[in-house]
Parts: sequence; structure tokens; C-alpha cells
Amino acid sequence: MLLPREEATAILSPMKVPLLDLAAQYHEVETEVRAAIDRVLDTRHYVLGPEVVALEQEVAAVCGARHGIGVSSGTDAILAALMALGIGPGDEVIVPTFTFFATAGCVARVGATPVFVDVLPDTFNIDPAAIARAITERTKAIIPVHLYGQCADMKRIMALAVRHGLAVIEDAAQSIGASYEGRPAGSFGVAAALSFYPTKNLSAMGDAGMVVTNDDALAEKLRFMRDHGQNPRYYYHFIGGNFRLDGIQGAVLRVKLKRLAGWTAARQRHAARYDRELADASVVLPVTLAECGHVYHQYTIRSRRRDALQSFLAGAGVGSGVYYPLPLHLQPCFEYLGYAKGACPVAEQAAGEVLSLPIYSEMSDEQQGHVIESIRVFERSGSGVAARGESGR
Repeated sequence: MLLPREEATAILSPMKVPLLDLAAQYHEVETEVRAAIDRVLDTRHYVLGPEVVALEQEVAAVCGARHGIGVSSGTDAILAALMALGIGPGDEVIVPTFTFFATAGCVARVGATPVFVDVLPDTFNIDPAAIARAITERTKAIIPVHLYGQCADMKRIMALAVRHGLAVIEDAAQSIGASYEGRPAGSFGVAAALSFYPTKNLSAMGDAGMVVTNDDALAEKLRFMRDHGQNPRYYYHFIGGNFRLDGIQGAVLRVKLKRLAGWTAARQRHAARYDRELADASVVLPVTLAECGHVYHQYTIRSRRRDALQSFLAGAGVGSGVYYPLPLHLQPCFEYLGYAKGACPVAEQAAGEVLSLPIYSEMSDEQQGHVIESIRVFERSGSGVAARGESGR
């Protein structure tokens, strides 16, 4: 029997499940974080310094890279990599249209042209076939995004890059600890950009990021690049930027990095439970490829009644998020590039259907059970009545 929406919401247990609970994580690490911050205050290494150097080595090891270069944000990691590679006016850089703004925004900021291509319908990662069609004589680089914590198809992407002599900058902002065919995210391209924004799997207490690379010369240039291009002090070899990482953020991230593997395992357990208990629901569940080690920065479902479902979940105390509601090729700031609706149909459809559910590592079994039951009640209420396979896949 279908229940009216108000009655359906009322039968759910009263419980709040935020999309992300930063307080819960902080309670776990508070004592160590405060001690780490005190170390920085005592040494007064507020910008860069020994905590940042140690973090760079530790993160590089996780990513299978020789070098880590701590920077001020994940956005600045992409920007610094582009600048260090000399990409600028007249150059084209291929990027997925279904991603966070910074991926393409940084390309535009260096004066190059972002070339938007569509994504795959199962993983939402960049479509290698679309990359191949977009390559021209002006193409200088590809920025594949490891979206939601799952690696893009790096075998096909790297083959294209080698064939055409292109640089690959991995946007690994959402995927530290992820893997593809046993290799870590960040170990494939000439460089990879990481974000430690407070909502990320490895999160700072503010903005922070890192570039990782196996290229010794590029690493050296990036270290100068993040400090205005100077070496030694007040001698500038090229124009860089102020992309330095703060010592306090380095210290905080080192505390959290020790727990990253455990937090990732918890996210993976939550994802497996969603997979099991929502298998018979009408929503379309995310696909994890066999060759990928998914770290579930997001657990993103699809529904043609996404907005109604999100509203219902909010009424039941369940947080959710839409990443992303409008593909980049249709954003007003990129109108000058001349893309029209229909240019990237897979991404455009996904933008109207995706919904990310809570999956943070500290979420309790009871909280996750409430999320699952809320989706089931939504469907029984009639708000979610739809044919199975409703996304046309």
C-alpha cells in the first residue's frame, strides 16, 4: 500500500544523519591534533617547515611518487602543475565536463583553452573515446579526474597520451588511496593534484593541497613555483605564485594520514552495505570496476526523481548532496567557448539524476540503517514510484 508522503516521513525513527560529520572525526583525533599544532607553535615554522616536509614524503609514498610538493589548496595544485609545465595561451587541455570547477578553471586561468568532453555512464569518469576525438594539434595535456574516489581508465588514457605526446595531470582531489590495476592514484601522470579540503577523505583544518610527481626536474620547479618562482630568496627565475602550505596544516594532516587506511576501510564497508541493502531499490547504484580500488569519497546513486528523493530525505533528517548540478560546458563562465546543450549528453543526464548519500567513516550502523530505510519508505510512499532501471541504463 502506498503511503501519503507526510505519513511516510512520520513512520521513520527520529534521527539525524548529516552528509558529513566533521565533529565526529575531530573528536577521534582532537588530542593528537592539538599536540601537533602546539609543536608548530613552539617551533614557529608557520609556513612550510619540517611538518610539511615530512607530510610531503608520507603522502608521496601513499601515491607511489618520489616527490610531494605541499601547496595551499587542491585548486593551486592543478594551477601550479599547469604553470610548471608551461601550458598557456594557444594551448588546449582536455578535461571532463562533469567535475568540480577547479579542473577547468585552472586551465582558463593560465590562458589555455579547456576542451570539455563527456563522461562514461557507469563511473562518471572521463570517456577515453571522447578524449581521442577531441585531440588536435593544439592539445598539450589531459586532466583525468578520479571522480568520487574511483580512478579513471588510466590504461587507455596513458596510451593516448603517449601516442600523441601529451602531458597527463591526474586530478586526484577526491581519490587519495584509490588504485587502478594495483597502482595508486597519482602514480600515472607526469603530476597529480591532491586536495585536503575539510570535506575530503584526508582533510585539513582549512585549505591545503599537494602535487605529487616522479619527475625530479618538475618537482624542483614546483618547489620554486609555489614560492613566487624564487631561488635563492629574492632571485626570481620565472613567475610563480604564493602557493605555500602552512605548517599547522602539515602537522594536522600527518596526524590524520596515520588513520586514512582505517577510515577508507570504513567507507568501503558502508558502500558494501548500501550495495547489499539497496540492491532491489529503484535507484541506480554506483558501479565499482574490478580493476579499481574505490575509496568512496562519495557514494552516488542515480534517480530520475532525484529532487523529490533529496527533499524526502531532508525531511527524514538525512543529508545528501548533488555533485554536480550543471556540467561545466554549460556554465555561464564558459559560454565564450561556444558549447551548447546536448554537447555532452551523458554528463547532462547525470547532472539531473545524481545524489550522494552519507558515507563518512564515523557513520554508525544505526545511522546508515536510517538512510537505507528512508529510501525504502520514499519508494513505498509513492514519491519514488518508478520503473526499475529508471535512468535508462
